[in-house]
Amino acid sequence: MPILSVRHITTYRYRQPVGLGEHRIMFRPRDSYDQRLLAATLKITPEPSSLRWLHDVFGNCVAVATFQGRASSLIFDCSITLDHTPELAPEFPIAPHAAFYPFGYGADDMPDLSRSIEREHRDPKNEVDAWARSFVPPAGRVGTQELLADMTRHVRRNFAYLARSEKGVQDPVTTLRLKRGSCRDFAVLMIEAVRALGMAARFVSGYLYNPRGDRNRHVGGGSTHAWVQVYLPGAGWIEFDPTNGIVGNRDLIRVAVARDPRQAVPLHGSFFGFPADDLGMSVSVEVDEVEPGSIEQRTPDPILVR
Repeated sequence: MPILSVRHITTYRYRQPVGLGEHRIMFRPRDSYDQRLLAATLKITPEPSSLRWLHDVFGNCVAVATFQGRASSLIFDCSITLDHTPELAPEFPIAPHAAFYPFGYGADDMPDLSRSIEREHRDPKNEVDAWARSFVPPAGRVGTQELLADMTRHVRRNFAYLARSEKGVQDPVTTLRLKRGSCRDFAVLMIEAVRALGMAARFVSGYLYNPRGDRNRHVGGGSTHAWVQVYLPGAGWIEFDPTNGIVGNRDLIRVAVARDPRQAVPLHGSFFGFPADDLGMSVSVEVDEVEPGSIEQRTPDPILVR
């Protein structure tokens, strides 16, 4: 059970002082049985005139900051410490009726899962459908976990990771044709493929831990990361990271979950000025392991503005 620290700094710069609009911040990890938040602080420069907290429709923790005056830069500096329990060789306790694909969800689950099964992107030539069904044997059934693991690892082996600074997500048909994209693009492709098979899937935003002695194990570090959760009866929402071929929560720090990636943007807001005043944004994320004795383990306070 490693203790992990996360330092996440996002900086906006402007050509001249501009007015700052409302900003919504989703940096605080979700407390759960597999990750326990120990401490969290947030420093915003310039200091906001107000900071309020809320839980969105998915239960994610969101901070809303408002500002007065003008500034030529805006910096969000967040430090997090959490106890992370990885699943190193996961075998999920899937309900017997869902252990093999195809399966159906129960009547009690469908009202809550139906929107997570609906497709979000057009697939006019059924390319994503065909790709998804290529993981199902032409005759007979396949283990549900095996199917999802094969899809996850196929992306890692056969698609090229490409960091993209542009906003938004690449269309999944484009990702499939190019066989390259960012972690967001791979996550959305897998979500659409899983939904094409009739399973519920949702988008996860968070952080990626690369062990200090094994920096080449994963790609997609140094910024926020994105992956997929699939709902499996008996096991619940299970993590799959197609960018790195990870099955289970190993090295994945969950911050926000949503049906659509637009609902899990880590940070977004506005400014008042000319378009040319925007000099861009930079993001830096560092995730390291901490010696358990070097921190005070306590119930965390709400993220504070210092």
